[in-house]
Amino acid sequence: MKKQFNRMRQLANQTVGRAEKTEVLSEDLLQVEKRLDLVKQVTHSTHKKLTACLQGQQGTDTEKRSKKLPLTILAQCMEEGAAVLGDDSLLGKMLKLCGDTEDKLAQELLQFELQIERDVVEPLYVLAEVDIPNIQKQRKHLAKLVLDMDSARTRYQQSSKSSSHPSTMQPGAKSESLREEMEETANRMEICRDQLSADMYNFVAKEIDYANFFQTLIETQAEYHRKSLEILHSVLPQIKAHQEAWVEKPSFGKSLEEHLNISGREIAFPIEACVTMLLECGMQEEGLFRVAPSASKLKKLKASLDCGVLDVQEYSSDPHAIAGALKSYLRELPEPLMTTELYDEWIQASNIQDMDKRLQALMAVCEKLPTDNLNNFRYLIKFLAKLSEYQDSNKMTPGNMAIVLGPNLLWTQTEPNMTEMMTTVSLQIVGIIEPIIQHADWFFPGEIEFNLTGCYGSPIHTNHNSNYSSMPSPDMDQSERKQQQQHDQSRRPLSVATDNMMLEFYKKDGIRKIQRYRIIPLFPLLSLPPCPS
Repeated sequence: MKKQFNRMRQLANQTVGRAEKTEVLSEDLLQVEKRLDLVKQVTHSTHKKLTACLQGQQGTDTEKRSKKLPLTILAQCMEEGAAVLGDDSLLGKMLKLCGDTEDKLAQELLQFELQIERDVVEPLYVLAEVDIPNIQKQRKHLAKLVLDMDSARTRYQQSSKSSSHPSTMQPGAKSESLREEMEETANRMEICRDQLSADMYNFVAKEIDYANFFQTLIETQAEYHRKSLEILHSVLPQIKAHQEAWVEKPSFGKSLEEHLNISGREIAFPIEACVTMLLECGMQEEGLFRVAPSASKLKKLKASLDCGVLDVQEYSSDPHAIAGALKSYLRELPEPLMTTELYDEWIQASNIQDMDKRLQALMAVCEKLPTDNLNNFRYLIKFLAKLSEYQDSNKMTPGNMAIVLGPNLLWTQTEPNMTEMMTTVSLQIVGIIEPIIQHADWFFPGEIEFNLTGCYGSPIHTNHNSNYSSMPSPDMDQSERKQQQQHDQSRRPLSVATDNMMLEFYKKDGIRKIQRYRIIPLFPLLSLPPCPS
């Protein structure tokens, strides 16, 4: 019983001794071993995600890789589109420039990705899939050598104890062989341990090199984006130059100054086109500017004017559409033709009761208009004055024209509600526009040439497309004028909608509002204040 107890204690001591001797790495190297596995996981994941970011196909030659880049495909598509549209169109020019630019960006992207692969992706792969696995493989080999060494030591120790027993006379050759085996395994373990320790320390020392992979990534990205930005900056002036040189730009909704600068005109294209056509075919049209045109016709005409293309023959039979397009253009200006800046001064002038003083005040404000606004305002007022000469036929007196056109010439910065627009503000604007139309020759002396470009005269066409066979003179005998009006009325298209709300308001409530706001109805004056020089 005592012998069995001693044997068990010896085995336990051997096991403890073997456990203590099995760990041959220092505490620092054990920490490095744990870090190795973490670094491997991180670098493997980063390499995988970074590779997915590359647009080019890895492993192919440069030319094939370049052709398959999405930017290269886009550039080719744009260049083909430019060839189809031609250099005489703005879209063709834009596609050609942008196609060249996208091709340059594709080449920069190709060089960037090749450098990233060489300096970042491949080193990360080597670290995660070669260097660290080799160290871990060596660690496993060391563990095996340690087991071999412990096993050899155990056998030798057991042999030594057996040979030291009193019944054993001499150690024998077997014990000596076990000792040599133990020393040999210990020697191999030490060599492997030293090599592994050196590799681990080298890994720790190279961490700054591994960190440089990511610094290189950011630096390469920065350089790529810098070069790409230079390419974009270099082409933007060319794109803008083509845009600015292209005169066929929309005019509706654009500022008057911008439109005139681009087109090189003095009078806005929609104003001149509409006025000139109305002079030819709309001066006797009843309810001009008041009767609403067909919505589809108006939309088509506005789009046509925006393109700078106009079929005079098509619209000469529908003066209401022409008048509606003119009103729309004025209303869609970002700033009213009579300017927001002078709004308060216009309103103050309209509130002056004395007629002569009011006219002088209106003249003073008118002279403050910017040159472009003044030229177009004078052009429009002279046309409206001419239109009023036919008021017996068209029923558009200066007052009626002021009612329907005034809100399109002057409005507040904050849009008023309908009630306010139909009362105070509307009456004040009428008090501005009506006297200016009535006394257009005093405000703007001299004759004016309406057809400045000579492009909008009435075409020669058959009578069924024409509203009027001839334009009667304001001096025509009343009976002749009536006969002419009845003859034309029989061939005039029916109106699709009318806008009588404002006129009915003035008929029913206008006089009372005028008295309330002390706005004096204007009549031709017997004596006018002297015309300013």
